Amino acid sequence: MLDKSAIIIGAGIGGLSCACFLAQQGIQVTVVEKNEQIGGRASILEKDGFKFDMGPSWYLMPDVFERFFGFFGRKPEDYYELIRLDPHYRIFFKDQKNVDIVADLEQNKILFEGMERGAGDALVRYLDNSKMTYELGMQKFVYKDRPRLRDYLSLDVLLNAHKISLVRSMQNHVNNYFSNKKLQQIVQYTLVFLGGSPKNTPALYNLMSHVDFNLGVYYPEGGIGRVISSIAKMGEELGVEYKLGFEVDSIEEEGGLFAVRSKNAEIIEANIVVSNADYGHTEQVLLPEDKRQFDDKYWKSRTYAPSAFLIYLGIEGEIDPLIHHNLVLPIDWEGHFEEIFTDPAWPTDPAYYICAPSDTDDSVAPKGHSNLFILVPISVDVEDEEHMRQKYRDKILADIAENVGVDLRNKIVLEEHFSVSDFARRYNSSKGTALGLAHTLKQTGPIRPDNRSRKLKGMYFTGGYTRPGIGVPMCLISGEHTAEAIIKDIKKETK
Repeated sequence: MLDKSAIIIGAGIGGLSCACFLAQQGIQVTVVEKNEQIGGRASILEKDGFKFDMGPSWYLMPDVFERFFGFFGRKPEDYYELIRLDPHYRIFFKDQKNVDIVADLEQNKILFEGMERGAGDALVRYLDNSKMTYELGMQKFVYKDRPRLRDYLSLDVLLNAHKISLVRSMQNHVNNYFSNKKLQQIVQYTLVFLGGSPKNTPALYNLMSHVDFNLGVYYPEGGIGRVISSIAKMGEELGVEYKLGFEVDSIEEEGGLFAVRSKNAEIIEANIVVSNADYGHTEQVLLPEDKRQFDDKYWKSRTYAPSAFLIYLGIEGEIDPLIHHNLVLPIDWEGHFEEIFTDPAWPTDPAYYICAPSDTDDSVAPKGHSNLFILVPISVDVEDEEHMRQKYRDKILADIAENVGVDLRNKIVLEEHFSVSDFARRYNSSKGTALGLAHTLKQTGPIRPDNRSRKLKGMYFTGGYTRPGIGVPMCLISGEHTAEAIIKDIKKETK
């Protein structure tokens, strides 16, 4: 067992994961969190009998969660029940009828074939490639941390690199299988969750189609918040301590001991500090200037994943034809991404996601009511003022009435909004991004910021800004990678 102490700043997924791995090794772990609850971007909003997941709402890659809990001799079902969704989700195209992606591959083949001759067989080939990419990618590039470019020159990588594309774009990859623009949208929509566009995201991420079509889409009863509380509970069982309402003001180091000071002048000392807070905020605000790895120019030059305009609605009455997960996709798919990454503006013809967990779970809304979460990806550079939010809220509700077929405007009994400035305020998020650094060709793998500080011994980072990247499963693995780095360094130091 390792006789060390660690402070983890931020109770998001990466921080909670890292805390469990460190505590398992006997390290005394304290997780400090700025806000009133754990979870980071996966916070919960409860009001008037409604319970909303404020951020992540898709439970994908169940194998990652099984692997994570398995490290500690546990299983996900020890803490929460999973329900497999079928259909996985419903897609509303604005210029044709809606389609369902279901658990049965044969039905999905029929759907694809009906939209483009030969696309049914092309889907099978695409998913075969996606499965291979997933299995190789997870084993060689995700579960195994490769912090340096030279790590990609190792024999096992060279033997497998030709099988998966690390440099081609998703758009180029998808063009090889489907010509129909709607089918391309179906296999590319997950890029929204990776914070990229088809043109700037590596083809490696076609692995997400294996996740989507083959591994299935699940719902943890009680929502993603139930998963977060379960990880925190396991942390408590391992000895982790949590301090909420502890907003960090500075990180100071002297003689190998760190002092983490709160805005209220409370100080906690430890041998190790792990930041699960926003990487840029940690470097630019919490650390002394001489201990920062990157300057202001570096952070300004990064490509950030989109922010989001979020609408949380409590609805009285029917919401048909909405199901649990719903995607509303625009006619101008390329224009949608241009207004996020190239020419920032509130989207003219928005793509958006509607989650209705009450379709599956009666506990998240009062009887006779529905819980709706609407997410519109937007640029981090848009003007986020109240009059713009209200104007866009009206636009989205009108768009739902026209393109989904249900008018929610006279059924609303509860409404809350969250957008760019809220991400910056609540999570100290750089530029108000909802996710972190986008998974672009130039921000993937070892090109992402490292989980070890090269300027300050004993200082580490975890979460979506470092490897393997953004998303709940990736942040779970990030916590594991950071803990491995810490344990390796401790053992090296004590030899």
